[in-house]
Amino acid sequence: MIDAVVIVLLVISSLFLIITILMHSGRGSGLSDMFGGTNTLAGGTSLERTLDRITVVTAIVWGLSVFWLSWKWNP
Repeated sequence: MIDAVVIVLLVISSLFLIITILMHSGRGSGLSDMFGGTNTLAGGTSLERTLDRITVVTAIVWGLSVFWLSWKWNP
């Protein structure tokens, strides 16, 4: 039962991780420029910093899910 929940969590976090990575700014434009934000010297707008945090949390959830499934299914 818990393996099914972890598999669903893995699929959802995989898709969400792809989306959040693609939303990051490249060299000149990105999510902040799309909504009219300006870049500061402190690492981008607050929207970009929030997106960074969401991406890190999603990556941690993805990594823990992969670890759980590989540990559980390893004979």
